[in-house]
Amino acid sequence: MKLEGYRGLARNALEKAGVDVGDLVRIKREGEVYEGILMPRAGGDRRHIVVKLASGYCIGIRLSPDVKVEKIGAGAKPAFKAPPLPEKKPGLPKVSIISTGGTIAARVEYRTGAVHPALSASDLYAVVPELADLAEVDAEILFSIFSENMTPAYWKSIAGSIYRHLERKVDGVVVAHGTDTMAYTAAALSFALQNLPVPIILVGAQRSSDRPSSDAAVNLVGAVRAAARAPFAEVGLVMHDSTSDEAVIIHRGTKVRKCHTSRRDTFKSINAPPLAKVEADGRVVMLAADYRIRDRSRKPVLKPDFNGRVALVKFYPGFDSSIIDWYVEQGYCGIVLEGTGLGHVGQYCFGSVKRAIDEGLLVCMTSQCLWGRVNMKVYDTGRDLLALGVIPLEDMLPETALVKMMWAFGQTKDRDRAKEIMLTNIAGEISARTEADEFF
Repeated sequence: MKLEGYRGLARNALEKAGVDVGDLVRIKREGEVYEGILMPRAGGDRRHIVVKLASGYCIGIRLSPDVKVEKIGAGAKPAFKAPPLPEKKPGLPKVSIISTGGTIAARVEYRTGAVHPALSASDLYAVVPELADLAEVDAEILFSIFSENMTPAYWKSIAGSIYRHLERKVDGVVVAHGTDTMAYTAAALSFALQNLPVPIILVGAQRSSDRPSSDAAVNLVGAVRAAARAPFAEVGLVMHDSTSDEAVIIHRGTKVRKCHTSRRDTFKSINAPPLAKVEADGRVVMLAADYRIRDRSRKPVLKPDFNGRVALVKFYPGFDSSIIDWYVEQGYCGIVLEGTGLGHVGQYCFGSVKRAIDEGLLVCMTSQCLWGRVNMKVYDTGRDLLALGVIPLEDMLPETALVKMMWAFGQTKDRDRAKEIMLTNIAGEISARTEADEFF
């Protein structure tokens, strides 16, 4: 269709002006002039025309009696065509890029004006030619979803795919992932893949590659540099260090959280310094003193099973303790409580907590404060919860604790063994101590 998605008044106005999708148009409305490429629509309302401006942004212009539409140039229907893959250079490190979707692998969906997962990992490689100078890239598209649709079953698939690439003796693996739940996946992979020989780097973007302010290319280049050259062999998460494009930061997979809805430096390390930084000149600068050294001769261990019958429950004033009872009745294995302050829930919840523990659930405590660590021996409330059998999880992030408990019950059905796993520092999720000035 020449005017794909346009109906009613909008279509009539465009037909009268002799305009097709892809043409350059000038639209005058209420004294303002807009020029750009006419974009297709999803066939929604009949009164808006969508134009892509020279800035790269799309706007919708509502028709009114004074609107004038003029064709000022012919054009082709907008489409994305990936450039040819750059020629591989011998002698470079070998890096696998596994794409799972998300904004870093997304483009504007011109039917709706939203972004959707569209680019394969090979597309990412093709549109960022700088990668050809950094590594010999093997690209794979595992699946293409937004990260809000991620589940433990997907974590298992990602871990298995990474393991297969590691068996090929690559120098590092990059996983392209949506940012919303990327920290959960980073934690999951930190437990599912052990004794790593090389870095596993998750990378995302806050803004799709269509946008002038996109962080996709900078983040991807930094991730590949880290996978190829970083001296550590752990799961890391790479995103912008600040609002500028000068450097990217590498966070440990069990100590990172998304902290802003839209900033490019949204991810922050909690209760621990970041692992490293990739400077603008390409240098990888280590920031953490304790890390596993890269060693390609090391054989990785795959433990990819997760049990989704685990809940993360946030306490708040007025919290209904029957929610805890519901998880007991539904046969859940465990509950991570996200308590207040040093690790508290209201005394009126104690009966439900005791019931959960008496009926065999593992109940652990984290803090919704994020920075700092749980200390349940300071106040009576905490001491009473300890007496009931609630397990404090030091400075572990609530999200990491949830993922770890899912993983623990994926390894064993025994509550005591799962408790032992939860209290063992496996992938840097528990800090030996929390420095007083880390937050400030």
